[in-house]
Amino acid sequence: MTTDSRPWLHHYPKNMPIDIDPDAFPTLVAVLDAAFQKYENKKAYACMGKAMTYGEIDVLSQDFAAYLQSRGLVAGDRIALMMPNMLQYPIALYGALRAGLVVVNTNPLYTPREMKHQFVDSGVKAIVIAENFAANLQAIIGSTVIKTVIVTSIGELLGLKGLVVDFVVRNVKKLVPTFQLSNTVSFRQALNGGKKRTIQAFEDSPDRTILLQYTGGTTGVAKGAMLTNRNLVANMMQMQAVIFSRLEEGNEVALTPLPMYHIFAFTVNGLGLFGGGIMNVLLTNARDISGVIKEWKKYPISVLTGVNTLFNALLNHAEFQTIDFSTLKITVAGGMALQRPVAERWQTTTGCFLAEGYGMTECSPVASVNPLDGTGRIGTIGVPIPTTDMRIVDESGEPLPAGEIGEIQIRGPQVMKGYYNRPSETAEVLRDSWLCTGDIGKMDESGFFSIVDRKKDMILVSGFNVYPNEIEEVVAMLEKVLEVAAVGVADEKSGEVVKIFVVKKDNSLTENEILAHCKINLTGYKMPKYIEFRSELPKTNVGKILRRELK
Repeated sequence: MTTDSRPWLHHYPKNMPIDIDPDAFPTLVAVLDAAFQKYENKKAYACMGKAMTYGEIDVLSQDFAAYLQSRGLVAGDRIALMMPNMLQYPIALYGALRAGLVVVNTNPLYTPREMKHQFVDSGVKAIVIAENFAANLQAIIGSTVIKTVIVTSIGELLGLKGLVVDFVVRNVKKLVPTFQLSNTVSFRQALNGGKKRTIQAFEDSPDRTILLQYTGGTTGVAKGAMLTNRNLVANMMQMQAVIFSRLEEGNEVALTPLPMYHIFAFTVNGLGLFGGGIMNVLLTNARDISGVIKEWKKYPISVLTGVNTLFNALLNHAEFQTIDFSTLKITVAGGMALQRPVAERWQTTTGCFLAEGYGMTECSPVASVNPLDGTGRIGTIGVPIPTTDMRIVDESGEPLPAGEIGEIQIRGPQVMKGYYNRPSETAEVLRDSWLCTGDIGKMDESGFFSIVDRKKDMILVSGFNVYPNEIEEVVAMLEKVLEVAAVGVADEKSGEVVKIFVVKKDNSLTENEILAHCKINLTGYKMPKYIEFRSELPKTNVGKILRRELK
């Protein structure tokens, strides 16, 4: 790489490499094996006071892999992981990869309709699901090819404390709806079932898809981004090049509030930090800010990854000032735009720079991040990470000079193979090895990038993509609705929330009817926060609703 066409290289910290070798390891499992061996006696994960070492996770994930193969699952089969942050997640993740399966991360808050689309589209044959959400699986499992169902509880791997946790979750908080699923096993039964078995070898390669991570892309229905061994090894190593310019391998503790089914925490925490011998402290419920602070106080936290919503909530909590921030070395924000007041207040309060990064599911996900050596710039998404090119292009795809506004494009070994079973959508976003992000931005003379506008219609609620087409389709299912349009409106807490504009077909239609219907069909963060009734909606001359005008 030269600094002429890549001015951002001037801003790399002195001990950060310009390039990584995405072919240093042939597969992600090879990287994991190296970490298991190197850090065998170090703690890998902790959750609700229970910690496990790399060696323990190594053995349990092997048991889990052997069990999956004993159920007839073979390399290339899909397995859905549907649970919040808990010790079972990394064991199931690493075990599934070691068995050669393709992981399909599933948001546990999905409604049956959303689950069905993802499971049918990907052809999921097995699932690990927290019991809290099993009733939703019961509703749609008959429409899928799922044969292996492993049901786990939040307390299952927590020892005696887990019995108390499960009692409270089930009987006091009543967070486990009644369900009936046949031929299920518990997570512990699956581990025991694999104990005396060995993992059968399978053919693997750098280009093999090992993760189907669902995203709406720039528009429309959720699509599975095919991420390969090479994609994830590359992004893992790229993140390590950035992070370990400030951290000491094997001697740090990370607070992990973001769910690991989200691509940001999946790659940064579950792969990058894990691969460098860092202990991840998993938070099962990051919405409980008091709980987050309580957990933080138990450990010498040096790394924190999160979204703007979380940082803002922490800053506005009375107890936050009582934390000892002396060990904190890195805080990284991603998933949604970081607000300047939040970034400035965070640095004043903690003494640690809040580095904003940028990426997409389609690039595994990280593409750029602010330097961590104190030279980062608030209000930007930083500079491209090692072995990554970014550029700004005009509407015809021609590169634009510094300072000009256009679409951001990304090129690097972390860019996905394509969308699963969607060649036309793949062709739209992958052009001559460049990923067309649909995000509007600019690069300054020194190589720092900033976002000017998000994807044309996408709504970003607390770091989660919400696609207007999906919201509109759900609302339009109501017979009393004539027309509907969904847009994102600014929200101090979530960044954005959903607002819908509805034209009634039947005047008796009420807000409550719409909300009740949406609650059945949409995850909480996709729910409309505002509903406005109108007599008509603005349209183009060909009848397309003008969402931008409504915004």
